[in-house]
Amino acid sequence: LQLVESGGGLVQAGGSLRLSCAASGTIFSIYGMGWYRQTPGKQRELVAVITSDGNTNSADSVKCRFTISRDNVKNTVYLQMNSLKPEDTAVYYCYARVNFNNYWGQGTQITVSS
Repeated sequence: LQLVESGGGLVQAGGSLRLSCAASGTIFSIYGMGWYRQTPGKQRELVAVITSDGNTNSADSVKCRFTISRDNVKNTVYLQMNSLKPEDTAVYYCYARVNFNNYWGQGTQITVSS
């Protein structure tokens, strides 16, 4: 099973980006999908997650700026990021719980310039 991420890059503060992550392979069930991020020297932290029935949870630091959504037919999760700040700079990792196992994407760099 693979998680393929897309949509990272460089953006100015106040700008927007949209991340996508598609799960492919033998999939019987996907429960949670979401995004975590990590900066050098720090632990990976939750950004936002969404369950198969649409319940969401997100970090306080991104509430009202980031929106997570999901297409269960395409097995894809999205993260719409608005009003980006330099402190959002990190490697963003897609996460999915598939067939009762945890999977991670390869990570995509997001850099927000001031």
